[in-house]
Amino acid sequence: MSRRHSAEKREINPDPKFGNLVVSKFMNSIMYQGKKSVAEQIVYGAFDIIKEKTGDDPLKVFKKAIDNVKPSLEVKSRRVGGSNYQVPVEVNPNRRLSLSIRWLVGYARARGDGKTMYEKLANEFLDASNLRGGAVKKREDTHRMAEANKAFAHYRW
Repeated sequence: MSRRHSAEKREINPDPKFGNLVVSKFMNSIMYQGKKSVAEQIVYGAFDIIKEKTGDDPLKVFKKAIDNVKPSLEVKSRRVGGSNYQVPVEVNPNRRLSLSIRWLVGYARARGDGKTMYEKLANEFLDASNLRGGAVKKREDTHRMAEANKAFAHYRW
């Protein structure tokens, strides 16, 4: 890792259907081997399933799912005097978003309840917006770990 310069942020364009940057970032994280059109079909297909199941605005369900999965605390390893401590730290807003996207995509792919990725993703969004599912459980585990190691908070840097 270079210590001289920080990595510059790449400019991403909003998605074509909703004009939303977060949806575009989500599509980019779903994408395999540069196949953007396939990622678009998956995300928009999941949104169609959500619209069909709930009759609600799928973008609202998506935003609620993202917000419910965002972690506010996490632990980082810190070496002090020959031993490693798990020190709880607050999560940077950009990292919060990227973690929530990563967890939603990962747990949607790991689901066994849907035949297609559309169905898996739609079910994960619906579960996350209702505070259930694997991604929300991951956030709860992260918060629990930070809470358990609160005694080492004075090692924060």
